[in-house]
Amino acid sequence: MNTRLETLHKYWGYRSFRPGQESIIEDVINGHDVLALLPTGGGKSICFQVPGIIREGITVVISPLIALMQDQVNTLQSKGIMAKAIMSGMSYRELDITLDNAKFNGYKFLYTSPERIQSKLFIERFKQMNVGLIVVDEAHCISEWGHDFRPSFMEIKKLREIHPHVPIIALTATATPTTKQEIIERLELKHPRIHQSRFERPNLIYSSYLSHNKLQSVIDTCKSRSDETGIVYCQTRKSVKFVATTLHRNGISAGIYHGGMNKEERQKMLVAWLKGELKVMVATNAFGMGIDKPDVRFVLHYEFPASLEAYFQEAGRGGRDGQDAHAINYWQQEDLQQMEEQLNQKYPPIDEIKRVYRAICNHLKVAIGSGAGETYAFNLAVFAKAFDIAPVVCYNSLKILEALGELTFSEGIFHPTKVKFAVGNTALYNFQIQHETYYPVTALLTRSYPGIFNNFMEIHEREICKRLNIHESELEKQLKYMEKSGIIDIDWKSDAPTITFLRERMPYDYLEIRPEVYFERKEIATAKLTSVARYLEGKQCRSVELISYFGIDSDPCGKCDNCRSEMNTLTLPDYQRQVLDFLEDAPKATFEIRNLLSDPELFKEVIRTLMLNEQINFDGEKYFLR
Repeated sequence: MNTRLETLHKYWGYRSFRPGQESIIEDVINGHDVLALLPTGGGKSICFQVPGIIREGITVVISPLIALMQDQVNTLQSKGIMAKAIMSGMSYRELDITLDNAKFNGYKFLYTSPERIQSKLFIERFKQMNVGLIVVDEAHCISEWGHDFRPSFMEIKKLREIHPHVPIIALTATATPTTKQEIIERLELKHPRIHQSRFERPNLIYSSYLSHNKLQSVIDTCKSRSDETGIVYCQTRKSVKFVATTLHRNGISAGIYHGGMNKEERQKMLVAWLKGELKVMVATNAFGMGIDKPDVRFVLHYEFPASLEAYFQEAGRGGRDGQDAHAINYWQQEDLQQMEEQLNQKYPPIDEIKRVYRAICNHLKVAIGSGAGETYAFNLAVFAKAFDIAPVVCYNSLKILEALGELTFSEGIFHPTKVKFAVGNTALYNFQIQHETYYPVTALLTRSYPGIFNNFMEIHEREICKRLNIHESELEKQLKYMEKSGIIDIDWKSDAPTITFLRERMPYDYLEIRPEVYFERKEIATAKLTSVARYLEGKQCRSVELISYFGIDSDPCGKCDNCRSEMNTLTLPDYQRQVLDFLEDAPKATFEIRNLLSDPELFKEVIRTLMLNEQINFDGEKYFLR
């Protein structure tokens, strides 16, 4: 057995790799730069974690997905692999300790955001690290044509200048030919080995339906598939709540998932869905990253995303077990108009962007020439009201300022409380002698969190209170006193949005809105929206349309709504006869007839006609012949 397979089996329990993984891993282990394009659910993390374990030194993983970073760190730690993530909201002391441990080989994996690698502290410690591998996850973010461009990704190449012989692996699930070329050039990959899996998903059946009532179409589809697991994607939190509430009223077991929920709420919903207690998850695109449920039989889109890259990723969460799954979107003509309006809103007038920048600096009391590297709590609603600026203008101006590399805006990511003892055993013992009432808390912390004297450890306040039989307010009081007494260092939990300034505040007139960030990005977004409209309105094979967008040729799937329509010459009376014949043996449930006809709009037309002709009836559960 080779080292790669031994590592895979030891830590993950698998005896073989998925198709395409082993060749990527071999190239990385041998020190080659690699660009790997793997579809959603294709096992990207294995492709850098296995070689990261095998190669000497620390693996530095750069990712824009904070929640996914923490999930991967937790998973690695659960396998006994030393890993740590540098997160926004960390105190300087915790960051300092983390980077020190990385410098002295305390971790095998160090995860960080692209913004964090720009700090002087990180760069100085990175120079002293024994780095074995640099990983760039979600690498499409470096491209102007990527669907989630992050200017901070442009700084990653500076790490190569510090450690020129360390290999880089760049990974993404979706990339057009233009995006691939930009990834290679902007990361300065050296003779990269390019690995690209086939994008086709033969078991995923795409359909796009123009609907007069999207909500009713979603309800009907969920009811007809009541025994199956599914996802309904929306583009806003408001839509998620509206759709989920309506599904509940119609007797459909549905949960919700979006970025505005705290970690415990999201985890509770996720677990219920994974266990099958909830059959349908109504969610924004916050749902899906790192979530791998193989038996999702349908993915519905109540609202279509602004790019085919995003749709391909979201739809791709269906049918990961290889069995047939349906990716269905419902749309109305007004949707395209609304998407165009939203695109224009994303690019407020330049004077408005500058006004928002100045107002934010004044609101947070950031003086000209200061603020670089500082993080501030930021309530967008309070700010917008105070300065009489529309919230949508504030939000989109922040996104432009992010793209300019001026700041980062964290939209309410939950950070748990972290504690580290600031004193040694002797000083702690003396404190316990002088403060007997604090003994239970200090003893529980030292026994339950190994390493708490050397590292900041996440604590679970509810669990501690339950074990000590005290109220959370009492625990908070004791922790605050211990912090004040110099016994512990603590970073308090928070789910408040934050702004981190990446550069010092500039005078109003010095803020430059560069054309490539504003005008060129708007042109790219417009081109992507044109591709979305072509997909929704198009008559060619859905799979061919999607795959060709990524520069790959493929054959018609023969399964999507357009392929079925092209092959089918049946008339409405033919379909009516099919249903009547189908009902001859026994009454049938809605989902059985819907599966027979495939097309939801056709289903409604056929049933309506047969009911009006008094040829069939419905008893509330099943259709039957009259």
